[in-house]
Amino acid sequence: MAEMFGKAAGCSRGRGGSMHLFSAEHRFFGGHAIVGGGLPVAVGLALADQVRGTGAVTAVFFGEGAVVEGEFHEAMNLAALWRLPVVFVCENNLYAMGTAIARAQAQTEPWRRAAGYGISAEAVDGMDVVAVEAAARRIVARVREERAPYLLEARTFRFRAHSMFDPELYRDKAEVERWRERCPIATFVARLQAAGLLSAEELATIEAGVQARIDTAVAFAADAAFEPVEDLLRDVEAP
Repeated sequence: MAEMFGKAAGCSRGRGGSMHLFSAEHRFFGGHAIVGGGLPVAVGLALADQVRGTGAVTAVFFGEGAVVEGEFHEAMNLAALWRLPVVFVCENNLYAMGTAIARAQAQTEPWRRAAGYGISAEAVDGMDVVAVEAAARRIVARVREERAPYLLEARTFRFRAHSMFDPELYRDKAEVERWRERCPIATFVARLQAAGLLSAEELATIEAGVQARIDTAVAFAADAAFEPVEDLLRDVEAP
């Protein structure tokens, strides 16, 4: 949260905002403002793990709009060529910023693009928490065993606009509401309750705990200091 507030206590000292969160300690190697920018980074990390023999598997997340970028094809090619331990996770929410996938791509099922590189792939219902967890667990085990990449397409949807400046003129509200009925959080909660695994009291406790963590993070960020003016040019390179 401190990063979002532009504070020096943030994971990137407040310099990146929401697009550049980074924590090597947690093996979270950052978001990227450039579409598809994380793909070659993931391949590099996987190559490092392969050389070091760590047994780690790298997961890289990107939207369906990224599969038409050069980085996607370069990353897939090298991952296949060097048999790198990478799980490519394409979050297909049907709209790349404001363009429907059917209007921009001849192949509207991203998982099928993996065949051109000899990479195994599949699609999963991205609105089903249990299905995604099961697929991810199985795929990671397979990547470790076979030492080869895999592509998973999670078919999902975003309920809100792409950004605060997005008027959402490219889709109607009825479509959004239809997808909202399949909200993965709400349907998972209902599933747990129907199975007798989650009571109303337990749900209330969980939600209160989550809210408390958010409030604590916001308070910490609000009270944190900005980076000193004399450090503003730190890590900034001039041509």
